[in-house]
Amino acid sequence: QVQLMESGGGSVQAGGSLRLSCATSGYPWHTNCMGWFRQAPGKEREGVAAVDRDGITSYSDSVKGRFTASKDHASNTLYLQMNSLKPEDTAMYYCAADPGTCLDLRPLYNYWGQGTQVTVSS
Repeated sequence: QVQLMESGGGSVQAGGSLRLSCATSGYPWHTNCMGWFRQAPGKEREGVAAVDRDGITSYSDSVKGRFTASKDHASNTLYLQMNSLKPEDTAMYYCAADPGTCLDLRPLYNYWGQGTQVTVSS
């Protein structure tokens, strides 16, 4: 069983920064591939960033150049550094993990956290 716990969400003004964390528990190989997704009210869940076991990343066009995903292998914790935040970044952010779905921004992952809210005001 894999458990994911997000933290670090909050309210910031446009142009500000936040750093999300996703702590994991369970078999490490079940979290070989990890990703960040977000869902705003009335919208579908969208992929934001993904990280594979070698630290290679992929990003959606909407966040490329502003967000950075990384993974600390020692603690098996996933991070998302979000800079230059915009009001349209407001959403619930979810961490996801899977043994083999790497660098995929579609919501095909097996394991999901409960989410952390990010609100950006103009």
